[in-house]
Amino acid sequence: MRKLFLLAASFGVLSLAACGDKTSETTTTAATNTPAATTTTSSETNSEPTIQEAKEFLEAAEKEIEELNEFGSRIFWIQANFITYDSNWLASKVGADFAKLSTRLANEAKRFNDLNLPPDMARKMDGLKRGSNFPAPEKDGAAEELSKIMTDLDAAYGTGKFKYKSSDPQFTDLYEGNEEGVLTLGALSDIIAKSRNPEELQTVWEGWREVSPPMKNDYSRMVEIINEGSQELGFPDTGQLWRAGYDMDADDFSAEADRLWGQVKPLYDQLHCHVRAKLNENYGDEVVPLDQPIRADILGNMWGQSWGNIYDMVAPEGGGEGVDVTTLLENAGYDQKKMVEVGETFFTSMGFEPLPDTFWERSLITKPRDREVQCHASAWDLDDQEDIRIKMCTKINGEDFSTIHHELGHNIYQRAYKDQPVFYKDGANDGFHEAIGDMIALSITPEYLVKIGLLDEADVPGADADLALLMRQAMDKVAFLPFGLMVDQWRWKVFSGEYSPSEYNDGWWELREKYQGLRAPGDRPANAFDPGAKYHIPGNTPYMRYFLAHILQFQFHQAACEMAGNEGPLHRCSVYGNKDVGQKFNAMMEMGSSKPWPDALEAFTGTRDMDGSAIIEYFAPLMTYLEEQNKDRTCGW
Repeated sequence: MRKLFLLAASFGVLSLAACGDKTSETTTTAATNTPAATTTTSSETNSEPTIQEAKEFLEAAEKEIEELNEFGSRIFWIQANFITYDSNWLASKVGADFAKLSTRLANEAKRFNDLNLPPDMARKMDGLKRGSNFPAPEKDGAAEELSKIMTDLDAAYGTGKFKYKSSDPQFTDLYEGNEEGVLTLGALSDIIAKSRNPEELQTVWEGWREVSPPMKNDYSRMVEIINEGSQELGFPDTGQLWRAGYDMDADDFSAEADRLWGQVKPLYDQLHCHVRAKLNENYGDEVVPLDQPIRADILGNMWGQSWGNIYDMVAPEGGGEGVDVTTLLENAGYDQKKMVEVGETFFTSMGFEPLPDTFWERSLITKPRDREVQCHASAWDLDDQEDIRIKMCTKINGEDFSTIHHELGHNIYQRAYKDQPVFYKDGANDGFHEAIGDMIALSITPEYLVKIGLLDEADVPGADADLALLMRQAMDKVAFLPFGLMVDQWRWKVFSGEYSPSEYNDGWWELREKYQGLRAPGDRPANAFDPGAKYHIPGNTPYMRYFLAHILQFQFHQAACEMAGNEGPLHRCSVYGNKDVGQKFNAMMEMGSSKPWPDALEAFTGTRDMDGSAIIEYFAPLMTYLEEQNKDRTCGW
């Protein structure tokens, strides 16, 4: 989701599954083409500011944000769905408008620094002073330059392709009507997911990364601009600005992230050890040495961030049969719209209102054949009220079935806080927004699949299949944790100058090895910019939210299952149909970001601390199994 303002109705532009921040001395609201209302600045008066003036400033700022936000949201929607020179031009123009407005309001808000404001006004003012996640400095031309760079980076990723012709017959359908063999990311990802040929995997993995070296100079220039903007706002660098958005000191937040990782790292370490051993059995010592990090191209995902596509290679022996949701969807004749309709029923079963008719009229659910679109799944709120939509090139498989629940979770959250002031139309922290839908997806249990008619009751796996179910979940959820942590660790080091442009790529792999225990399949060229091959870097989407979401979703799920009176294991619990849970969940979501996130967390879970222990409880049977499997292995890297 694009964050237009750190505080404002940013979730009205894109989903946190695809986020990024994307304005003449007088800001013009493009919707009316008339000068926007200007607020009083310290240069216009010599008197000491008053609380009444602060109130009037916030009211004027709110109006400006609301007017430009809706117009900008619609421009960005068009640009994401029709990637052309003209749509990129429009997105760049309105992006500059947002940057200028954010910078001006942040600087004008400083006038009220010494006032003892009421708590609500102080919270709004603090959000304004933090400005955008990607602030432009005030100097002429900076906002326009920044916006053009950000638009160009996003478009370069969205239109990236690589020419490759596979000889494997399972990929024949990728080349129908495509004699040239020029493949998009989606097709290349299919090969990474399904091929078991290490030479082919390396070729495709390296091929996709040819899209990113041309981004490097623009990216480093963008870092210079936003660091200058952050410094004007009073932050040493942009990483400090980002970490200041968590209702705690920036350094305290870094320590909090490390604490949470420490809670879950033992589980990841055991999973890594077992997966490496199984891959070694399949590929041998040359491809998978048992004393080195794992090659990032052989894990079934273009970025090695989730490993579910190689589940067949690591499935527990004698662990029972899991549930293949992809096959169930295919056998039931589901199309993409049906998948979304069924996802909606989960939320209505908990007492939430159905999606509006406009959702079905305006969403993009299937990939168009006639144009370039940004396929990265995302949820949008274009008017901060009821115009909610999703945009995803949906495939009929279990992964996208889960993703649909995730994206609809964003939409439900967006609608829950629609009556909040624009300053608070956001998650309690950015991890909350990501965790909502993923918490629901944890309830996609075999019992849930029976209730929606996808699985026959007689085919529900027994308790002897729990290892299979948990291993399949862990290959995505647990495997993701260190990747979710390291992406912004890399950016923070880039913003602080610890990694210079010449060190961008080496720093990326330093952190991937440290946290994930992964390595590139071969030496990387001197001009490589592998971070740019991950959407959230050129798409300028802060990533710590995903790590926090993976912590919070299990914490939410644990609390919800306790409310529902669940007496079985946590991984077998589904809250489908539980309106009491839905009511309490909605009460938390309605708060938006109007209160510090510990208040929102406490409203639903009863505790004010984020806690990774729910992950350990959820995967406890798997941890026991992994420790037994690994007892005679040398783990670590």
